Amino acid sequence: MIESLRKYANPFHSIDDLDPLIEAIGDAKYVLLGESSHGTSEFYTIRAELTKRLIQEKGFSFIAVEGDWPACQSINRYIKGFSPSNKDVREVLEDFNRWPTWMWANQEIIGLIEWLKEFNIKTNRSEKVGFYGLDVYSLWESLDEIVGFLTKINSPELEAAKKAFACFEPHNRNNESYAVSAGYLSEDCMKEALHLLSTIQKNKWRFDDDQESSLNMEVNALVTAHAEEYYRTMVKSDDESWNIRDRHMVDALNSISKFYGKDAKVIIWEHNTHVGDARATDMKNEGMVNVGQLVREQNGEDMVFIVGFGTYTGTVIASTEWGVNLEVMDVPPAQPGSWEYFMHQAGAMNQYLIFNDQNRKEFSSTVGHRAIGVVYHPEYEHFGNYVPSNMGKRYDGFIFVDCTNALHPLVLEHVNI
Repeated sequence: MIESLRKYANPFHSIDDLDPLIEAIGDAKYVLLGESSHGTSEFYTIRAELTKRLIQEKGFSFIAVEGDWPACQSINRYIKGFSPSNKDVREVLEDFNRWPTWMWANQEIIGLIEWLKEFNIKTNRSEKVGFYGLDVYSLWESLDEIVGFLTKINSPELEAAKKAFACFEPHNRNNESYAVSAGYLSEDCMKEALHLLSTIQKNKWRFDDDQESSLNMEVNALVTAHAEEYYRTMVKSDDESWNIRDRHMVDALNSISKFYGKDAKVIIWEHNTHVGDARATDMKNEGMVNVGQLVREQNGEDMVFIVGFGTYTGTVIASTEWGVNLEVMDVPPAQPGSWEYFMHQAGAMNQYLIFNDQNRKEFSSTVGHRAIGVVYHPEYEHFGNYVPSNMGKRYDGFIFVDCTNALHPLVLEHVNI
């Protein structure tokens, strides 16, 4: 493995050194950019520079991220000029107030947002570049947006929205309360959520305007229906709730792509565990799927290019348990025998690797591949932070930063768990 890495991996010092990676993407319409943690500065800054080049040089249409739809809509409105002209980017990022806030309310993302806004002002494209959230967690916020908009326009679909809202209301915006009630007591809002989704989908033409209200309503309705299913399932099956979440992200992605048209080209930012094809990991044995697998299956592997990210050591932003204060934590040197360990041994430097027909077989051995979540215990990471992976099949490219630094979060006054 080390000999193969020395043969095929190339050092990089700046975004210009990644020209061969940009070239290898070719005519792919879906470029998935991963990360091995949600709290590493370099993963955000490198993805941002790659994203700029893909937009400028290859005409990519929008960015879709592992974030909540309503909060990401604040960024989308800002970069497209839908927000008040005096609104500051930091005010926009205050809408990311659900824990873990640092995933998008951070210093690193500000530069990309301002660049996107400037690009959209200057572009001659008929459709401006967008920024959208694909995740499933924003049940209550999405319901709020649906009810608020339908009330504003006095829509006949308001009755279905109010019925759904009334069903969820007794749980006081508490996901765990709904999960227990629906999962164990069979007191769920499935019927109301699905009826709302059906109603919105049938009548979304009513909401067409120059601020994407039809798309906004459709995806918020998807979130409502799929979040209900996610929370109802999570108390009984982690694996199936994972599948519901990733299938939702692909459904949301497809809705956005359809909105942009058949020539839409998409950049996706998510954790490696979502973008790296699940069929090349032990997730397959558990019956789990993910975004990378589904996008490849739906669009053909020639139209998809997946880039994984990793590090040998450094620091990271994470928490010791869900909902508690973030910390800057040390990332210990990668476990011997892991992918990150081999890359470090091949050369203690920043490197990138392109997998192709000539070399994939040389990277077909199953090795541990580090994955750090928002909850992290570095001292115990050898027990569960390495995903057995066939790297040559999991990705089309890999970017390795030998020593990384923690993300720089913005300080928000109000945080929801």
